[in-house]
Amino acid sequence: MKQLRLRVLAGLFVVAGVVSWAGARLWDAFGTLPSVPVAAPVVLAVIAVVLAATAISLRSRFKAQRERRPGAKGVDPLLAARAVVFGQASALVAALVSGMYGGVGAFLLLAGVENNPARRDQTIYAGASVLAGVCVIAAAFFLERVCRLPEDEDEPPGPGGARA
Repeated sequence: MKQLRLRVLAGLFVVAGVVSWAGARLWDAFGTLPSVPVAAPVVLAVIAVVLAATAISLRSRFKAQRERRPGAKGVDPLLAARAVVFGQASALVAALVSGMYGGVGAFLLLAGVENNPARRDQTIYAGASVLAGVCVIAAAFFLERVCRLPEDEDEPPGPGGARA
């Protein structure tokens, strides 16, 4: 399984932001821009909390298993793999969604929100969605780090002197 790459997530964020900014400009020129849902930052924050709680739970179970505590519950490798896949998928979706709301928020800021309370609220919701998306990505990286296998020092290097 490949690790998350910050460059890929940043690229998705930027592309989604540019596309949504252009789409918001076009949509606003032809009519009214759809609103940013209030639930968007809430849902992203819940996903971030679930990922962080899973990582903390797995970390404590791994630690108890390493220390060979009596009665320590082991971690099923398939469960850890599923948690990492969930974290990676969540991070990718969060990068896209955050980019989308970031682009809409940028459009709203550039269009001016001083005299329009509805647009000001939409800008706040978009900013909160971006922040919650960043929290999802951070929690996914934390979960991936917790579930990383320790490198085996006894293993000989692969072809070309690099580890496989």
